[in-house]
Amino acid sequence: MNSANVDTVGRAEETPEQAQPFKELGLADDEYARVREILGRRPTSSELAIYSVMWSEHCSYKSSKVHLRQFGEKKPETDALLVGMGENAGVVDVGDGWAVTFKIESHNHPSYVEPHQGAATGVGGIVRDILTMGARPVAVLDSLRFGPLDARDTGRVLPGVVAGVGGYGNCLGLPNIGGEVVFDETYIGNPLVNALSVGVMRADGIKLAKADGPGNKVVLFGARTGGDGIGGASVLASATFDDAHQAKRPSVQVGDPFAEKVLIECCLEIFAADLVVGIQDLGAAGLSCATTELAAAGTGGMDVDLDLAPLRDPTLTPEEILMSESQERMMAVVTPERLDEFLAVCAKWEVLATVIGEVTDSGRLRMRWHGEQIVDLPPRTAAHDGPVYERPIERPLDQDALVEHDGASLPRPRDADELRATVLRLAGAPNLADKGWITDQYDRYVLGNTVLAQPEDAGMIRIDESTNRGLALATDGNGRYTRLDPYVGAQLALVEAYRNVACTGARPLAVTDCLNFGSPEDPAVMWQFAEAVRGLADGCLELGTPVTGGNVSFYNQTGNTPILPTPVIGVLGVIDDVARRTRHAFHGDGAIVYLLGDTHDEFGGSEWAYATHGFLGGRPPAVDFAREKALAEVLIAASGQELLDSAHDLSDGGLAQALVESCVRGDVGVRIELPEGDPFVHLFSESSGRAIVSVTRGHEERFAELAAAHGVPLRRLGRVDLLDPVLDVAGQFRIPVRELRDVWGSTIRRRFEP
Repeated sequence: MNSANVDTVGRAEETPEQAQPFKELGLADDEYARVREILGRRPTSSELAIYSVMWSEHCSYKSSKVHLRQFGEKKPETDALLVGMGENAGVVDVGDGWAVTFKIESHNHPSYVEPHQGAATGVGGIVRDILTMGARPVAVLDSLRFGPLDARDTGRVLPGVVAGVGGYGNCLGLPNIGGEVVFDETYIGNPLVNALSVGVMRADGIKLAKADGPGNKVVLFGARTGGDGIGGASVLASATFDDAHQAKRPSVQVGDPFAEKVLIECCLEIFAADLVVGIQDLGAAGLSCATTELAAAGTGGMDVDLDLAPLRDPTLTPEEILMSESQERMMAVVTPERLDEFLAVCAKWEVLATVIGEVTDSGRLRMRWHGEQIVDLPPRTAAHDGPVYERPIERPLDQDALVEHDGASLPRPRDADELRATVLRLAGAPNLADKGWITDQYDRYVLGNTVLAQPEDAGMIRIDESTNRGLALATDGNGRYTRLDPYVGAQLALVEAYRNVACTGARPLAVTDCLNFGSPEDPAVMWQFAEAVRGLADGCLELGTPVTGGNVSFYNQTGNTPILPTPVIGVLGVIDDVARRTRHAFHGDGAIVYLLGDTHDEFGGSEWAYATHGFLGGRPPAVDFAREKALAEVLIAASGQELLDSAHDLSDGGLAQALVESCVRGDVGVRIELPEGDPFVHLFSESSGRAIVSVTRGHEERFAELAAAHGVPLRRLGRVDLLDPVLDVAGQFRIPVRELRDVWGSTIRRRFEP
C-alpha cells in the first residue's frame, strides 16, 4: 500500500472533521465519541480498527462484565486454583507437581456461515489458548447444538461442523474425548459450536500474556497474515444473522491444522528452554488484541513496525492487517539475549518468525507503517477499559405463563404396552439416540492416554504414566431447563457435569463455562443471562468448584428470535489412579443394580415432554447441592475402593434411558423391579441428584454402608444378566437389547448415511 495514502496520526490531528465509518465497524455514537476523548483527536483508521474489534461484544464483554464479576466475588476457597479468570485459560493444581489448564469457547456464528472452517478454527483457537499458558494440549471436547435433525439447514450445517471439528483435531493428533449434541428448533440458523481444550504442564511452567521489560523484542511467529477472517469472530459474534448472512463468508477464518501442529511443537520447545517473557496467541481481533493485551498487562508500552508483519497478500492495508484473524499465529516477548536462541528454534521447526517491535515503558502502543506513525494510543484503553453497560433487564412477558402451564394434562402412558413404546420412542429420539455417526469421525484414542471417551459420562485421560494420575472432563447444558428458570437451569447444567465426572470416579475440581444467549439489547435476554450467571456463581460456591474462565456468546438469534438460553458448563476432575475408573456399561453377571437418590414427579423441560408432545412448560427439576455433593462422595469412594462395575448418572430421559444406555453399551441384559408408585414417574422423571450403579458381587454390604454413611438414599432395583440380553422391568415389559440397539443406534445414521 502506498504510504502516501495511509491515515497517519499527523493527518488525524489535521483533519478532525473527517467522516469515519465507525458505525459500520460496530461502534456506537457514544463509543466513538469516547475514543476521540481518549485520544484528544479523531482516531486514525488503524486506531479505529483496533478500538472497533477490541470494544466489540466478543472481545470486551461490555454487556456481561457487570454480571461476570460474581464469579470472583463468590469464588469458593480452594488451594487448587493457580490462575483464574483474566488470562487465556484457567490453571488448576492436580497434584504431584502437575497443573492442568482448560477452557471452553464458542465459534457459533462462523460455523453457520461456513460450517467446516468455522468449526475447525474454533478448535484451533481454543487449542492455542491452552498452548499459550505453557501447556501441551492433550485433548478436546465439543458441545454442539443444531436445529431439528430433519431440518434442511441441519443437513447443511451438521456434517460440515463435524468434519471441521474432527478434521482439525485429528490432524493435530488430539483425542476428542467428550461433549454432547442437542437438537432444537431454536438453533435453526444459529447453531452452537462450543469447543473445549485441556492441556497439561508442570505447575512451575505457567506462561502469561504480558509484555514486560523495556527493550525486549516483540516477535510475530507462525503463519503469514492474510485477508481471511478480517473482523471474523470479533465482528460475527457481535451481531445477529439476517438473510444476508452469506455475504459474511469472507469473514470466516481458514485453518491449517498441520501448521498448528508444528507451531505447538515449536512453542513447547521454546517453553522448555524458557525463551519467552510473555506470549499471546492471535485469535479474535488478531494483531489488535495481541499487541494491546500484551502491552496493557506488561510494562505498559510497545512500539511496532506493522509493515514488517509477514503477509500472504501484499495488498493488505494496515487496517486489514490489524483486523485479520488469520489462524496459526502467535506473538512472543523475548529478551535480546535470548532472541537468537528463540529464532533458531523457530528455524528448526520451519516456523516463520519476525521481530516486529519492542517493549517500552512509554505507556503507549505506537505503530508505524513504512516510517509513518499510524497508531498512538494507551493500550489499556483498548484492551481493558472499554465500555461497560448495565443493560436493561426485564422478566420475559411470557415467563409466568410458561411456568404455570406445567403439562400436567399431557397424556401419559397408561399401561405396560404404552410404557414399552415410550422407552423405545425416547431411545430413538434425536437428543437421546446414539451419536456414533458423529463421534466415530473423531479420533478418541490418539496419543494412547485415553481411558474413557464418548459416550461415557465423562472423558478421561491419563496424564502421568508413572502414577496413573488422570483427569476427567464433562460438558453439559440444557436450554429447555434454562428457558423455564435460568437460575435453576444453569445450576442443573453444573450439577449434571459435576455428577458425570464423579460417576467415573474422578473428584470434580473446577469449572469453565460457555454462556450462549440471544441479543443483550433485548431486556428479556439480559434477564435470562443475569439469572443464569447468578445461579452458576451460587452453585459453584456451594460445590466448591471455582469458575476458571470461559466465554460469553451473545447475539445468538436470527432476526428477533433468540435461541434457548444455553449455558454450557465444563467440569474438570482429577483421579489418582485411572485403573480404578468406572464405566457406565453394565458388564458383571449378577451384579446388583441400585438406584441412588430420590425420584419425584418432575417433568418440566423433560425430554419426554419435548420428544413425545413437543411441549415446553412447568418448572425444571429442583437442585439439592448437599445431595449432589454426598452422591459424588459415594461414587468417588466406591470407585476408588473398586466396589462398582458401572455407574451412570440419571438426567435426560430418566431411569429408562440410563438403563437403555447401560444395557446397549455392555451388550447385556438387566432385570429390575420398580419401586412402588407410578411406573411412568419412576422410569421417565428427570429428578436431579441420582445415579444407577451395578455393584461388584460380594461388595453389596460395603456399598450400602458407604451410601448410608453419606446419607444417600439407596434402593435395590435388580441384577445384571449376561445370559438373557433383555431389559426386563418386572410386571411391565421386556425389550430385547438387540431391539434397543437398533432403535437407539439408527436415528442419526439414517439421516446422514446414504
